Amino acid sequence: MYQVSMTDASQIHVHYKNHVVSYGVDGSLPNPLEATYAALAGCAGVYTRKACKSLGISAEGIEISCKPVVRQGNMLIPARFLTEVSFPEHVTGEQRLRILDEISHCAVKQLIHDGAQIEFVTSEAV
Repeated sequence: MYQVSMTDASQIHVHYKNHVVSYGVDGSLPNPLEATYAALAGCAGVYTRKACKSLGISAEGIEISCKPVVRQGNMLIPARFLTEVSFPEHVTGEQRLRILDEISHCAVKQLIHDGAQIEFVTSEAV
């Protein structure tokens, strides 16, 4: 379960398990939307690492850059999310294709892409 205990502070802290994720409402920390973009970039990194491990190669030197491209008329909702991967010379063409394919299966991306099928319920706790 994820839990937030509200205060009037400029930061919001989400608690889950033994972890705390903090967000800023004043620009001092990423806001939840920016954190979502960071989660997409992080997921690309996780899937890159998994692909490299299965290929038996080092992930050292691989660079991943992610950028949301916003919709016209709604600066908060991206129309596209670009992920660009730069590879060092030791990664072959075939390995590059396998890594790019693995990144395309990122679970966070799938959650956002298929999110219309998620029912969101907000209610008062009793």
